[in-house]
Amino acid sequence: MMSANYISTLMLSSSLRYSITSNQAALSKASTEATTGRFADVGLELGATTGGDVTLRADMSFADQLVDTNGLVAGRLDVTQDRITQLSSTATDFLKDLIAARSTDGGGRIILPPASSNLQDLIGALNISYNGSYLFSGINTQNQPVTAYAAGSASKNQVDSDFLSTFGFSQSSASVSSITPAQMQSFLNTSFDAEFASPAWNTNWSSATDQVMQSRISTTEIADTSVSANQTGFRKLAEAYTMMADLGNANLNQSTFQVVVDKAIGLVGSAITDLAALGGSVGTVQQRITTATDKLKTQKDILNNQIVGMEQVDPTEASVRVNALQTQIQTALALTSQLQKISLINYL
Repeated sequence: MMSANYISTLMLSSSLRYSITSNQAALSKASTEATTGRFADVGLELGATTGGDVTLRADMSFADQLVDTNGLVAGRLDVTQDRITQLSSTATDFLKDLIAARSTDGGGRIILPPASSNLQDLIGALNISYNGSYLFSGINTQNQPVTAYAAGSASKNQVDSDFLSTFGFSQSSASVSSITPAQMQSFLNTSFDAEFASPAWNTNWSSATDQVMQSRISTTEIADTSVSANQTGFRKLAEAYTMMADLGNANLNQSTFQVVVDKAIGLVGSAITDLAALGGSVGTVQQRITTATDKLKTQKDILNNQIVGMEQVDPTEASVRVNALQTQIQTALALTSQLQKISLINYL
């Protein structure tokens, strides 16, 4: 039994249009793969192993985020370390000034300018911000940690009040010269010391928290990545600078002045030791961050190689497919053009 197949120009044109559409989609996919070197549709190509690829990419993204975070943390710690070094250097110079002033007539007047300047520099250093966050505020990074020591401030008001309560006159009174060494020693070791300890320090001087910022620096490590203005070394410097700047030292008799200087020498010397230890702690964290970042970058390279191994397409093969598909599309278009010229009227 024989059958006849009927072929029309409509059927041929429809077949060619379908071929062109199909090949154009395939060409888009092949072009993408030739350009990127990876599957255009990773999920379709990998099938059941897609989950492993997604996990690898998530791990690499997390490592990448940690590297970026470590860069920001390292920047904060660099500034923090710089300020600690600066304060330590200033304190060392001031210690020399104190020793020289102790046995110098008019030492109270001589030591007053550097003491006042250093106190303002200390407050300024502790109030420094980086990328909009205060570095020495503990976890209260949006709050300036230390209030200024000036007329009307809570810190100065309390020092003035303590002085007046203890001696019966203000620091600017001529009666300051009558203060005995024993009286001054008692004042320094009780009321004045208390102003730089909790709770007075946290009430009148600082709004920083003792708790500091913590950051994840690797997939397994969390580190303290800030320093609080409440550190003992900073308090000791604030106390030493304040006592040399605002206890009426210019009018004290020499023996009483020496009591103040000796107290300040002890505080500054101890503060320098504290700051050295603090700088060492910050340096240790800086080194940990550097080491962690190097490991993360190595991990990223390993993960990337694994991802490339799963998603990689042979660019040469993809280019061959592109050329073949372009040829097929051009041929189909040419045939379509020829079919459009065929008309029954030409044969009538």
